[in-house]
Amino acid sequence: MVDHCINVITNYLEIYPWLGTAGMPSDDQIECIANTGYQVVINLALDESPGAITNEQERVTGLGMKYIHIPVVWVSPQISDLEQFFTIMQQLADYKVFVHCVLNMRVSVFVYLYRVISLKEDPEVAFQDLLKIWQPDETWQTLMDIALKNYS
Repeated sequence: MVDHCINVITNYLEIYPWLGTAGMPSDDQIECIANTGYQVVINLALDESPGAITNEQERVTGLGMKYIHIPVVWVSPQISDLEQFFTIMQQLADYKVFVHCVLNMRVSVFVYLYRVISLKEDPEVAFQDLLKIWQPDETWQTLMDIALKNYS
């Protein structure tokens, strides 16, 4: 039952047993995330994003998980947002982490770049998971290109 509840979260994609990504969970799905063993929730959406849970931090921490919010503006993602994400992911190396935004589009790009830049994964392998969610538009492709150039 627990596995089923996590799989119905919008665009849920398990990258590793310790890293899951998704779109915006509902208030009820926050409990499912905790019951699936996630220890940390990272939210890349804005407080005013569609479907945002107004008390998400309280819900998450009330269930014993850590909560981290890195609000990434959809139309102008910044390298500084990505760098903050990388730093946090490195600090959470021993945790099971659930990362979400609205539709898993911001997250899929950030996780792709984390896998390629920080974990030194094959870009083609990581890109296949990104394509399961979407084909990045010009804004997000530019962020990817800049990040890959800066970290090469």
